[in-house]
Amino acid sequence: MPFQLKPTLREDLATADRALVGGWVCSGSPVMAEIMAGSGLDVVLIDMEHAPNTLESVLAQLHALSGYPVTPIVRVPSADPVIIKQVLDLGVQNLLVPMISTPEQARDVAAATQYPPRGIRGIGNALARSGRWNRVQNYLGEGAAHVSVFVQLETIEGVENAEVIAAVEGIDGIFAGPSDLSASMGLLGQQTHPDVVAAVKRTFAAARAAGKTAGVNAFDPSAAHDYLDAGAAWVLVGADVALVARGSENLAADFIPPSAH
Repeated sequence: MPFQLKPTLREDLATADRALVGGWVCSGSPVMAEIMAGSGLDVVLIDMEHAPNTLESVLAQLHALSGYPVTPIVRVPSADPVIIKQVLDLGVQNLLVPMISTPEQARDVAAATQYPPRGIRGIGNALARSGRWNRVQNYLGEGAAHVSVFVQLETIEGVENAEVIAAVEGIDGIFAGPSDLSASMGLLGQQTHPDVVAAVKRTFAAARAAGKTAGVNAFDPSAAHDYLDAGAAWVLVGADVALVARGSENLAADFIPPSAH
């Protein structure tokens, strides 16, 4: 019996009648992943760049998300084609690759996610969860259809190259990272500085010009709403670790007298 994979984030964005909203799982915990998955969010991103994740922990979180109507995406730690191959073989259908600043880097990412002759992805679907151990009919021939690829623009060079990066064949969209972008602009820690916000919005226009979608990371609610109004197709608005940190701080503030600290 052939196995049917879920639609990709590319397909979700193409058919959505509104912007999609998601959150991060940075704890490495499948329990936290499942809690986020059941929240009503559209997208849950599992982070491998700044979180304590291994291939095994990512797989456990994919399992935790699989029973919920949420779209998982994994941010790999780098554009290393070996890591990309391994993550795709885990069954990851939606990939975010950080620190992309040039079209050449984007083309390398696209090649790493596709089988020959279009790319360089190693063939292991019979042994891997990606093709459900040969249960997905014609996975090799249709592998690109089962994977959506987004690249994260986190430098001013990336913003300047946004349209040509978005136009690269095999790249489905771009995603702005205001934290590193602000540092690139000499505004470290000032993600909502007007110049940073303006640069992010330039990526939205660039994506539209290339016929692609653009997203952004925005934990500040006012910034997130502003980006949605400006045309972001998807916005990540919070993370499990940040939600627990702020929630536990609020508990302490509510119940422990300031003099006890």
